[in-house]
Amino acid sequence: MSTATPTMQPHEIIWTLTNHVFVSRAVHVVAELGVADHIADEIVSVKALASACAADAEALDRVLHLLSTYGIFDRRDDGYVHTDASRLLQSEHPMSMRAYARMIGMPVIRASLDQLEYSVRTGAPATQLVAAEGLWPYLVAHADEREIFGQAMTGKAAADTAAVLGTYDFGRFDTIADIGGGRGHLLRAILDTTPTSEGILFDLPGVIETLEVGRDRLTPRAGDFFVDPLPTADAYILMEVIHDWPDAEAAAILRAVRRAASPGARVLIIENVLDDTSPDPRGHTLDVIMLACTGGRERTGTALDGLLKAAGFSDSTVINTGGPLRIVEAVAAGQAN
Repeated sequence: MSTATPTMQPHEIIWTLTNHVFVSRAVHVVAELGVADHIADEIVSVKALASACAADAEALDRVLHLLSTYGIFDRRDDGYVHTDASRLLQSEHPMSMRAYARMIGMPVIRASLDQLEYSVRTGAPATQLVAAEGLWPYLVAHADEREIFGQAMTGKAAADTAAVLGTYDFGRFDTIADIGGGRGHLLRAILDTTPTSEGILFDLPGVIETLEVGRDRLTPRAGDFFVDPLPTADAYILMEVIHDWPDAEAAAILRAVRRAASPGARVLIIENVLDDTSPDPRGHTLDVIMLACTGGRERTGTALDGLLKAAGFSDSTVINTGGPLRIVEAVAAGQAN
């Protein structure tokens, strides 16, 4: 696999990372074309794939050949078969990442990354050059891209959910509120493993209206966490929500949780908590995505502790899950701020 490693010569590292933009763009295009959906368990010729995807056979072969050097698809004779990685680009795979690849390839995201220099110079999200109102209002106004975004968040979380469930005991809570929980992928998985718990899924009306709940113990509730009161619960989940926002807005969300929470209730921030003693490129990659696209950021446990204390929480603890996400748990103590 051709990727940058510490053992490479300096010029090789620069060359490799500089040109990774073409590899990632190849993933976006193959995901958009739905190539993986046209491969099952047998070799499929490039000609057949190109016909199914309305693509040029030679050009598609060159792109798939590149991806195969990274373990995405396996090139055989004049065709391709699946690898474990390429199967994740199938639409119906239970942990499909196709929508995530399509999301990163959406014009609004790519254009924001193209304008990264603006963010570096100003500290402001480059998305405002592409969609002046910001990413979230843009998605509200563009239903097709909003649907891809929702599918992407569900797919991305599928692999992370198992690590979270295997690390934290949710069964001790009678009521669990998932704040900004999208389609409720994490909350649904929690309720499946905690038969005595009740769940409340809180998100914007446009998200809640699209749900097929189908669970007696899951109550959807529409609202805006910047405006509307949050539900009362024993535990509050914020999975990859706080990192979407700058400090002021992140603090406002946590204060809203604290106003709803009784003393002793838990808040659980689940995201890529940065650790300077063991830096992880995944977390720092997301940090730059947040810089360019949302104005948010990935934070250290210390930074999150500061936000939590200011909002009226105490005793924050960082819990490793064994995956890229970590859990920051804190307790509602005293009076709400």
